[in-house]
Order: sequence, then C-alpha cells, then structure tokens
Amino acid sequence: MAGIRWILGSLILFLNWVFSPKSIVRNSVLQKEIDQQFSGFTLFHYPACPFCVKVRRVMKKYNLSLKLVDPRNCETGMQDLIKGGGKLKVPCLRIQNNNEGAIWMYESSSIISFLKSQIPEAQEINDAK
Repeated sequence: MAGIRWILGSLILFLNWVFSPKSIVRNSVLQKEIDQQFSGFTLFHYPACPFCVKVRRVMKKYNLSLKLVDPRNCETGMQDLIKGGGKLKVPCLRIQNNNEGAIWMYESSSIISFLKSQIPEAQEINDAK
C-alpha cells in the first residue's frame, strides 16, 4: 500500500508541476496589502495530497503567501492541528484573528471558497460570469 501511495503521490506532484497555474501579477502596493491580509493564515497540508494540491494551486494562481505546515514533518504542527482543529486531517486552514482567536477550516472546497471571497480579483471573475 505504501508503494502505491508513493507512486500516486509522485504522479500528483509531477502533474501539478507540469500543469502549474500562472500566478496573477499585482502592483507591489496591492501585493503587500494582500500579503498582510493573509499573514495570519496557515495551511496544514501534505505535499502529495490531491485535496491539498487543489488548495495550493489556488494559492499559486492568486499569488497568496500563506504559511505552510506539513504535520507529518513538524511535531509542533501536528500538535497544533490536533489541539486547535480537533483532528489530524488535511487540508486545514487556520485563520489567526487577534481579536477572536483562531478559526479552523477543513475541506478543500470550503477553504478555496473562503480564500476566493477574500481576493478582489477572484470576486471580479465571479461577478463577470
């Protein structure tokens, strides 16, 4: 089973590399604002997880810099995910809000919808449809 996972994981990472989306280009002032807006966000992910790849592709497309944590390779990351989110499941987005604490969001589709709702360019694309 481990061999099959390794092969599939390698294939997923290779195809993601080959078909990687182009990043949106913003002026430096707007990019700094976006980086600041997302500075308290952490994505807990596994590199070869297809659902995590889906979220990371959206991050690349919209040029979002979120902190990435692989809980398998980071003991404190694993503990944070279990303690804060309640389960060892990825992808998981931690939204650190200084006023209210942290919000933990699971499910790739929910994470992608949330991220897009925070990005002006993604909203413009949805409005044009």
